Amino acid sequence: MTPSALRRRHPAGIPPRPRPDLLLKRIGGEVDGPIICSLARAKKEDIDRAWEALRDAPKRRIHTFHSTSDIHLKHQYRISRDEALKRSVEMVAHARSYVDDVEFSPMDATRTDVAYLHEVVEAVIEAGAGTVNIPDTVGYAMPEEFGALIKSVKEKVRNIDKAVISVHCHNDLGLAVANAIAAIRNGAGQIECTVNGIGERAGNCSMEEVVMALRTRKDFFGADTKINTEEIIRSSRLVTKITGIPVQPNKAIVGANAFAHESGIHQDGLLKERTTYEIMRPESVGLVKTNLVLGKHSGRHAFRDRLKQIGYDLSEDDLNKAFDRFKRLADQKKEVFDEDLEAIISDEVQHITEVFVLKDLKAEGGTGITPTATVEMEVNGKIVKQAGTGDGPVDAVYRTIAVMTGTKSKLDAYLVKGITGGTDALGEVTVKVEEQGKKVAGHGADTDIIVASAKAYVNALNKLEYWKRGRAKSS
Repeated sequence: MTPSALRRRHPAGIPPRPRPDLLLKRIGGEVDGPIICSLARAKKEDIDRAWEALRDAPKRRIHTFHSTSDIHLKHQYRISRDEALKRSVEMVAHARSYVDDVEFSPMDATRTDVAYLHEVVEAVIEAGAGTVNIPDTVGYAMPEEFGALIKSVKEKVRNIDKAVISVHCHNDLGLAVANAIAAIRNGAGQIECTVNGIGERAGNCSMEEVVMALRTRKDFFGADTKINTEEIIRSSRLVTKITGIPVQPNKAIVGANAFAHESGIHQDGLLKERTTYEIMRPESVGLVKTNLVLGKHSGRHAFRDRLKQIGYDLSEDDLNKAFDRFKRLADQKKEVFDEDLEAIISDEVQHITEVFVLKDLKAEGGTGITPTATVEMEVNGKIVKQAGTGDGPVDAVYRTIAVMTGTKSKLDAYLVKGITGGTDALGEVTVKVEEQGKKVAGHGADTDIIVASAKAYVNALNKLEYWKRGRAKSS
């Protein structure tokens, strides 16, 4: 039997070696509802730091892990199976001395000797682990094989009734979701997954794909989650904004084409009856359809109402900023779409102190001339104006801004995309910059792609400055 509702917990990160993760401590102190989980290597000092980070969380879990495959033990850890087992048991017991809720992962479980895996799982449950996570660390397993492994843990581990079986599937062979689903069919009660399937290498099991597979095929699985699926699209877009990692257009559930039907036969069927070619309603994942078209004649009330429909309830101050930007955009393009509104919110409604403010920008480029840029900015409260050159207009703008701000950061990535169709569409730019080992993503949107590029760069520099000042205060 599979569980009727998969468990929910939120891994909030690994506390870094120098000091407990301040962000994790803040999450633990402010977020109520889900279990806040901190990941720690099977080392006493790591578990101690995990506890310090979780101390204020009302619902807390320590998740510790140790490799169990012979290839890891021989080449990476250079210890025996007995030593790995002893260390795993001791560290689970140490974590239990802090919290009642402990999870353990035998890393590289799918390449671990099955009998030894059973021995480790049984021992850590005896030591106090309430969740045992079986990871396919390198995405090696096949669904039938992985399902059989979970079934063997369910049937062969003597005290498995005292723990929940969890799985953590990587996507190296494109099978993370298939493996997770096979695990659910064979007794797993928790799936470790990520929004948009982001993660190391080829990524992790996609949260939205597992959730909607369970929701759509309740008849087959007899299992479900408590996730509000209508927040999936918004969550996906938020993760894309924060990480700067775009979603491929044909990505299941959250891709731009996920509910697009181009075939004439399919369109004919949909017009007659939606279920002919749609197994899920777009609204079920948060794609809200509306007949309300926003344009230059739309007023504040219609604007606020549409924002609420797509999930934004702004303060008066933030609403004023967003509405002013909307009116400027509406003067430039015929219709303003939901994607435009989300870009406006991301661009205008920011809650970090802006040390650098872009005031004015002029850039020139073309064949046979040297690209130039003239930028006016407010830097630490003072208006500064500077001109510069570069290999192109964007490069000229970035070089000029770098001189004006005195940044030592390095540009790691630059991504530009059209938010909607048409030559009058908003262009959205995402940049990633790095300084002193800290990486941040900046975003900017404008109908002028050079201006959008400048906004994104300035946004990233402000985030870096915010981080540097926060670090200085805490040191």
